[in-house]
Amino acid sequence: MARPVGKAHRQDARHESFLRHAGFRYLKLAVMMSLAAILGYFMVDAEPRPNGGSLIGYTLGTIGALLILWLTFLGVRKRAITAGRWKLKGWTSAHVYLGLSLIVIATLHTGFQFGWNVHTLAYVLMMAVIISGLFGIFYYASVPQQMSRNRAESSEVDMLEELADIDRQLEEIAQPLPQPYVSWVQKAVTKTKITGGLFTRLSGRVGNCATAKALDKIRAAISEVEPPLDEQLENVASILARKNVMLERARLHAKYKTLLEFWLYFHVPLTFALLAALLAHIISVFFYW
Repeated sequence: MARPVGKAHRQDARHESFLRHAGFRYLKLAVMMSLAAILGYFMVDAEPRPNGGSLIGYTLGTIGALLILWLTFLGVRKRAITAGRWKLKGWTSAHVYLGLSLIVIATLHTGFQFGWNVHTLAYVLMMAVIISGLFGIFYYASVPQQMSRNRAESSEVDMLEELADIDRQLEEIAQPLPQPYVSWVQKAVTKTKITGGLFTRLSGRVGNCATAKALDKIRAAISEVEPPLDEQLENVASILARKNVMLERARLHAKYKTLLEFWLYFHVPLTFALLAALLAHIISVFFYW
């Protein structure tokens, strides 16, 4: 009886969200670090109040800077596939929760003193990185399930192969048809685009779709032709309708994939800007203060 339970436990672990990894291990660690920072800030005896230039300020600043540097290594870590203690899911969970702890640690480091300077710039960029990361958390927590439902147990390759098979059926069934029906079907096969530019992918729709246009024209023509052509056109319309459904699924899949990547167009450049501002902040503190 012990083996099935163990197997079920391993399956549950495989499907466990990175947010719930190891029983919220890194959430607990982040909360403990934040509470320690708060206690240290309010218990220290500094006049007129703790700030970035005080002992607690330097301590929190050092912890925050080291955290930021460590968090930037997630991109490198994604390219190294390993298991065990430092597997990607655990690293991502730590990245999320320890990154959020920076809100407390860095804010206390500033001593709530802000101005038009490189120090505040570094803080603002850090908050922008965290906010863009929150969008990433939302997408990674919700979009994969939506992608799975949309694919209906098919992979992206399966959907593309099915579309190619439908196109072969359309080419075959259109051969005996008179013009202009053949032309409509050929355009549906050769001119249809699954997706386009960035905003087209984000919308999940393609305007002026050749397949949708051909389907509308074929359906309108069915009532205007005599048998047996009407039956032939109905068969064509049926296949075009099936292709239309597959296109909708493929475009929605492309939309979900784009959403999973789109936030990175903000998150990654902001991270590099943060690193530059953090370096300037550290240099100015140690060489000019």
